[in-house]
Amino acid sequence: MVPRFMSDTPPDRLAVDPDSPHHDADILARGVGIRFKGVEKTNVDEYCVSEGWVRLTVGTTVNRHGKPMTIKLQGEVEPYFRDAES
Repeated sequence: MVPRFMSDTPPDRLAVDPDSPHHDADILARGVGIRFKGVEKTNVDEYCVSEGWVRLTVGTTVNRHGKPMTIKLQGEVEPYFRDAES
């Protein structure tokens, strides 16, 4: 159930990692999709619309802290709520 006070626009910055200050479990539970440079991406770990970047997970490799390895790419970021599509 989505609270009524939530807007139909995803936040400017959002992260999947629960340790990040930009993590929001309620918004992630609603389902956020990302288009990066016009292409749908399913491996986005974090994004920022105002700065124009996404952080994508790279394979199954993890760093020394057990977190997935990521790569940061610059470009146009378009987040949307998946439930708004239907």
